[in-house]
Amino acid sequence: MTLQDLDNLLDYNYWARDRMLDALDLLTPEQFTQAAGGSFTSIRDTAAHMLGAEIVWYFRWHGESPSALPPGDRFADVASLRREWRQHESKMRSFLQTRSDADVDKVYHYTLTTGPSGSSPLWQIVQHLVNHGTYHRGQVTTLLRQIGAKPPESTDLIGFYRSRA
Repeated sequence: MTLQDLDNLLDYNYWARDRMLDALDLLTPEQFTQAAGGSFTSIRDTAAHMLGAEIVWYFRWHGESPSALPPGDRFADVASLRREWRQHESKMRSFLQTRSDADVDKVYHYTLTTGPSGSSPLWQIVQHLVNHGTYHRGQVTTLLRQIGAKPPESTDLIGFYRSRA
């Protein structure tokens, strides 16, 4: 795996995120925050969890190990979530831009939010982040359908590759 591979995965991750957020823009504030019965309390909390996980990994890359993800209730609306996520995206991209192919295998040591210690190479962390986002975007899509809202445009990886061809 190369740094370019990791950059491509991040490109996909944020392309798919934007499609999800575009669908969330169509929700009422009540739909965004209502109890939905999924892994997290609401659509907002599911999306905030996705962002929170990225934030935690970013801190881990810098030698810090947060004991919890940031709370989702700080987002009053989709616009505030989008704003913070875009700011965080800049940090993620800047971090990778300062790496080289030799850093792809660098192992990061951290403490999980549940307490045990862990370690993973950069390439596995980026792959995990993208896979984690894909999993939860699927949940958001299901929750949108359950409330009768329009789901996002396809976020399939092959669709991303086709859009870039």
